[in-house]
Amino acid sequence: MPNKTKILIVDDHQLIIEGILSYLKHIDNLEIETTNSCDDAFAKIKVAQTDVPFQILFTDLSFDNIDETSKIDGGESLIKLIRKEEIPIKVGVITGHSETNRIFNVIRNLEPSAYLLKGKCNTNELNFAIQKMLTDEVYYTHEIHQKLLKRALIEIQMDEVAIQILKELPNHPKISNLEGVIKKDDGSLLKIRTIESKLAKLRTDLQANNNTDLVLKAKEMGVLD
Repeated sequence: MPNKTKILIVDDHQLIIEGILSYLKHIDNLEIETTNSCDDAFAKIKVAQTDVPFQILFTDLSFDNIDETSKIDGGESLIKLIRKEEIPIKVGVITGHSETNRIFNVIRNLEPSAYLLKGKCNTNELNFAIQKMLTDEVYYTHEIHQKLLKRALIEIQMDEVAIQILKELPNHPKISNLEGVIKKDDGSLLKIRTIESKLAKLRTDLQANNNTDLVLKAKEMGVLD
């Protein structure tokens, strides 16, 4: 019989852990431990290094049970500490965070081997993710891939004029007030017709219903602060 894959699951909600376990029980050859604490998770990982190390960590990003006694304030900090200490463990994220900018920043900065969404993962997806992780591949759910592709597309299309328009839009009750404010690269001012055309394209690209929705979606994607 091949060696079992040793997995640690970290989430502050026990019901979420129970749900993940209910899926994993249908996958053969796993040895699973769980904890509700990032501090405890890191301690378990460190201790296991001297005996039978964990091969995979699945963690949430946000934890509601953090208090003044906590040394590690969430999943992102846990992953950073693991990276800092160069612990050889595959890290996967199972979270409810599906905001495009949050996803983009977590994947860009922490490079998890998997990113799955709570409530949408199942036995097949978890099994697929585990197999990918064990072979040094990455697995992001379809929804995560779509958001990353959209974020990359928007970033390519977002020129300096578009950024100016989006930043100024909340400050002006009328679109016509933007004329004489938005500048081209050469310093010349954009006419209202060009601004309106640019806004229409931005609304289409970001699938916004109106200009207010456009600004909100730009912020959610991290295009605006």
